[in-house]
Amino acid sequence: MLEKIREGSQGFWAKAILGFVCITFALAGVGSYLNTKAEQPVATVNGTDIGAATFERAYQNERARLESQYGDAFADLASDSGYLKQIKQSVLDRLIAETLFEQTAEKLGLRVSDEQIKQKIVNMREFQLDGKFNNDTYLAILRQAGYQPSSFRDYMRVDMTRQQVVQALLGSNFALPSEAEQVLKLQQQTRDIRYLLVEGKSFADEVSVSDEEVNQYYQSHVTQYDTQEKVSLDYVELKIDDLLDSIDVSDDEVNQYYQDNLTAYQTEGERKVAHILIDFGDDEAAAKTKAEDILNQIKQGADFATLAQENSADIASAEDGGELAWFKKGEMDPAFEDAAFAMNEKGQLSDVVKSSFGFHIIKLIDSKKQVTTPLADIRDDVVAKVKHDKAVTELYSLQQRMAEVAFEVPDNLDEVASVAGKKIQTTELFDRNAAPELFNQPAVLNAVFTDEIIYQGVNSEVQEVGDNHVVVFRMHEHQPVRTRSLEEVSVQITETLKAEKEQQAALTWTQELVAALQNGEDITAKLGEKSVEWQEQKALPRYGSQIAPAISQQAFKMSAKTGENLAAVEVSGNNAALVEVQAINSAAETPADQIAGISQRLESMKSQQAMGAFVEALKNQAEIEVFSTL
Repeated sequence: MLEKIREGSQGFWAKAILGFVCITFALAGVGSYLNTKAEQPVATVNGTDIGAATFERAYQNERARLESQYGDAFADLASDSGYLKQIKQSVLDRLIAETLFEQTAEKLGLRVSDEQIKQKIVNMREFQLDGKFNNDTYLAILRQAGYQPSSFRDYMRVDMTRQQVVQALLGSNFALPSEAEQVLKLQQQTRDIRYLLVEGKSFADEVSVSDEEVNQYYQSHVTQYDTQEKVSLDYVELKIDDLLDSIDVSDDEVNQYYQDNLTAYQTEGERKVAHILIDFGDDEAAAKTKAEDILNQIKQGADFATLAQENSADIASAEDGGELAWFKKGEMDPAFEDAAFAMNEKGQLSDVVKSSFGFHIIKLIDSKKQVTTPLADIRDDVVAKVKHDKAVTELYSLQQRMAEVAFEVPDNLDEVASVAGKKIQTTELFDRNAAPELFNQPAVLNAVFTDEIIYQGVNSEVQEVGDNHVVVFRMHEHQPVRTRSLEEVSVQITETLKAEKEQQAALTWTQELVAALQNGEDITAKLGEKSVEWQEQKALPRYGSQIAPAISQQAFKMSAKTGENLAAVEVSGNNAALVEVQAINSAAETPADQIAGISQRLESMKSQQAMGAFVEALKNQAEIEVFSTL
């Protein structure tokens, strides 16, 4: 059969069919290649793509901001996929809104001049030191963010143009003085009230809880009675402080360390230069020609500072004739730095220097030589560093050996303890929310609560719990999650139901008092039955009072008109209260400065509402397609 197949595959029609199939696949492959975009957008807004790279950069920036805001707690938040999805959705919504604003600005013909961009950059706090624009900081931040000066100016142009739409919208909202005054009067308004605080426990003898009610409550809330998974760990801990006392340092080691790290004890040489930057633009060759022409002009006697002001793309230093602040090695672009430190005579000019920013012409203004601190002056510091380094090396060696024996002998920590020269310690039982300080880190807790540690009973890997601080652990005791039985929680449920019934009884009794007062009845005898007395509060403020919040809030919901000035309300602590408004007191005056502050807050609130409505209106009119599922 194989021979027949081989013979058939050599015939004319077999070859024709094979050729047709090959051509079909080739064309399909080329077609898919040609039709594939270089970057798949996550969304399009009226035909404008929001690229995946743009979205990812914005998302990572938002994550960095949240990590800075929440610190270590962000790791726990980030473990929730739903939370991360919300962040991604908010980032995408913001990018869509920005695109809509940009398109609106283009339709309106809005523009931003080069001078406006320049002043905006100079005034940005991110680029300032001691309140003044610093060019080194400016260039360093741009490098870190992956921008060239020209591309950053383009970004600023787009952003500032977009902001014109935003500012026009925000600037169109205002609050009338009468509105602010009315709000201030309401805020400063006080009320004279009296109230009865009726304690729920005074009805304890009147309520009861049946076994059936307890059982029904338990069945309805059974998930509330799940216990937390708990563990107790055996562990061996090793930190660098355990090793330092046993480390000896010789004079030869101190001298060798000093020589090997001599630069650390030197005041580095510095340079102060002026430069003219010609950025690459769209034609790098033309940019280089321009730089060489400017260099020739300077050599022929033209003023360096004037040419810098007229030609330099470094907008900040150009104003100062191209002059930069003092800098050391490692602070500037390598090519720029090499050229600057190659010059030694004041006024010396470099050749045209190409860096990642463009072409430079550099002029040396001044220089400082490096100074070396003698070993005798810093001997104690060097000894401490040598001892620390030797301890780190020893710790690393022990850590490696601990990892090996923890794996080789997985059913106990005896060998690990022997290698580390430490005793085995044991924790109390703990859950994820109440871990001992040593283990209270997201990464470590994730390693603790794994099937491998809990159910297989093996040693953990070496866990870093701090700088030069490690631990190896294993399970000592495990308490799995379980649902507590009805018998275990019946007393707790009974108390909960009893408290609820007591509060309801107190509220019902208080409502009866309200009805009696509205009918003109005397309730003195009823109050005596429960030993309840009226309490008065004159000039109760809307905010910041010392009485129960529920009483204060209810008081400001009612008028002082008879028939509308009485109400019963639940109060925390399983209590109830009867509130009576006796008088409403208006503010004696409304200070002008406070009215101004209220006006600003009202304007801000209206602006935010208008912004939200404007964005929604733009979205409703736009063609928006989202491709990413986030």
